[in-house]
Amino acid sequence: MSDTPPDRLSVNPKSPYFNEPLLQRGVGVRFKGVEKNNVEEYCVSENWVRLTVGNTLDRKGNPMTVKLQGTVEPYFRDAAPDGAPDATKADPAGDAPSDSPAT
Repeated sequence: MSDTPPDRLSVNPKSPYFNEPLLQRGVGVRFKGVEKNNVEEYCVSENWVRLTVGNTLDRKGNPMTVKLQGTVEPYFRDAAPDGAPDATKADPAGDAPSDSPAT
């Protein structure tokens, strides 16, 4: 797979923009520089996201959404970037050897 998320992606299986392998890989979205975790669908070229509104459902049982305009930045949430912060946490553990001379 490429390292660039698609221009448009939806989490609704009925949508033509639904892509299960990409969603299983994990796609995150920054909207206007803020991390959003309630994105139903996004389109980078048209600069919009569709966000769920609470737990409300429409008459067909789909979540109620609102479409907002702004800068959309999708990215992949891979296991490797999650491991990188753990390596950063290992640096403070590197201070632990200073405990041994204190012993």
